[in-house]
Amino acid sequence: MPWVSTPQDRPARFDVGIVGAGRVGAVLGAALARAGHHVTGVSAVSEASRARAAALLPGVPVKPIPDVVADAHLVVLAIPDDALADLVAGLAATATFTPGQLVLHTSGAHGIAVLEAAAGRDIVPLALHPAMTFTGTSVDLDRLHDCCFGVTTVDMARPLAEALVIEMGGDPVWVPEAERLAYHTALAHGANHLVTLVSQAMDLLRSTGIEQPARVLEPLLSAALSNTLQQGDAALTGPVARGDAGTVAAHVALLAEVAPDIRPTYLALARATAQRALLSGRLKPAAADPLLELLADEEDHS
Repeated sequence: MPWVSTPQDRPARFDVGIVGAGRVGAVLGAALARAGHHVTGVSAVSEASRARAAALLPGVPVKPIPDVVADAHLVVLAIPDDALADLVAGLAATATFTPGQLVLHTSGAHGIAVLEAAAGRDIVPLALHPAMTFTGTSVDLDRLHDCCFGVTTVDMARPLAEALVIEMGGDPVWVPEAERLAYHTALAHGANHLVTLVSQAMDLLRSTGIEQPARVLEPLLSAALSNTLQQGDAALTGPVARGDAGTVAAHVALLAEVAPDIRPTYLALARATAQRALLSGRLKPAAADPLLELLADEEDHS
């Protein structure tokens, strides 16, 4: 039976300040508002951010960052990873944070150590990272349902952090502080590099004259993704898994001629695929050796 929150389980209604009306901040602000919290202010600098704030947070005033923070019980810092530590240090140095304030950031790569500069202000640190790619539109609100959030916080605040995630429609997944970077690396490697891989495949198909490469790839890639999530390495098919070194060599030669920018990606992934297939027993050493030798030689000459 799915977990259903009761009034006793839910966190108190908070005045919420959103620092950063990017794709993530504006959507999470809208999700918190939908859950009954009061968004008191949002910071937005670019025209795109202001438009996003107007669309997803109608009626919420756009304010300077210090005012957004000062007027909120719950502060959501939805800014780029590399800017987070400096912003926290600056707000702490100017005594902008208030004791007992909940300070939540959305960075996947950071846990709560990045909020250490504000520890002297007795804040409650929360790291809540939605494991989803965002468009910055209302479409994302529906996608939050069943989306996992990586949760890292102090022990006493864990029930509150998890309740906030559930209120936004997500599923809280505990990530220890020491494992935060590995967690984020896994997500970035899987999601971001998938975009590059699929875009390269579409480019190559388009070069053959196929006008709708997405139509060709979608059923294949959807099945491959579904099978892999269920079966792991057992879902592997194709010439590398079969040890068809001749076919792989032909692919590499073709790419050298028509798509040299894709060739290094193909070589690296084919080599990694062969090694995983070998270690999992799906590729026999007799078939793997010539394939790995081919890929190593090609890498040396790339």
